[in-house]
Amino acid sequence: MGLAVVAHSERPVILVRAGERAPQEREPAATAAGAAQLRPVLLGLDTATPDPALIEFAFEAAARRAVTLRVLHGWNPPYYYAYAMAPDPAVTETVAQADAAALAETLQPWRQKYPDVVVVAESRCCSPSLALIDASREASLVVLGRRIRRSSVGAHIGGVTHAVLHHATAPVAVVAHD
Repeated sequence: MGLAVVAHSERPVILVRAGERAPQEREPAATAAGAAQLRPVLLGLDTATPDPALIEFAFEAAARRAVTLRVLHGWNPPYYYAYAMAPDPAVTETVAQADAAALAETLQPWRQKYPDVVVVAESRCCSPSLALIDASREASLVVLGRRIRRSSVGAHIGGVTHAVLHHATAPVAVVAHD
C-alpha cells in the first residue's frame, strides 16, 4: 500500500517501517558537553537532474531539526568498465573529481540560502541504493526524489527509491518532482 501511495502522490510522503521501533533520533554517544547529538538528515541526490523541491525539502528538514544535512551522491563507473581490462585509477579519479565538483556546484546556492545548516556532501563510486541504505543507519530521516512520470504503463518510483524504501532503517521521505 505504501509503495502505491508513493508512486501516485505528487506531494511529499514520509514512510516509517511498520512493526519496528524507530531508530533514536539522538546519537547514543554523548558529546563533550554531555548532551547527545541529533542524527543528521540524509539526502540522496542525483546531480544529473537535481530538483529544487527535493533539495529545499531536505534543507528545511535539517533546519527545523537544527541538524547536519548529509548529502550523498553515489555513482557507478562508466559502463565500458564492465567490458574493459582493469579500470584505470587516473580515469576513475578524474570522474570522481568531476562528480564531486558537480555536487558542490548544485549545493552552492542552497548553502547560501540556508547558512545555518551544516552540509556534509559526499560523492562515492558505488551503488547509490547501497550507499543510501548503509548511510540510513546514522540518519534521522532519509530524503529521496521520485520523478513524476505520466504514462499508460502506470507510475513507478525508480530503482534507488524502491530499494531504499525496503531496506532503510530510518524513516524515508519521498518528494515527487518533474
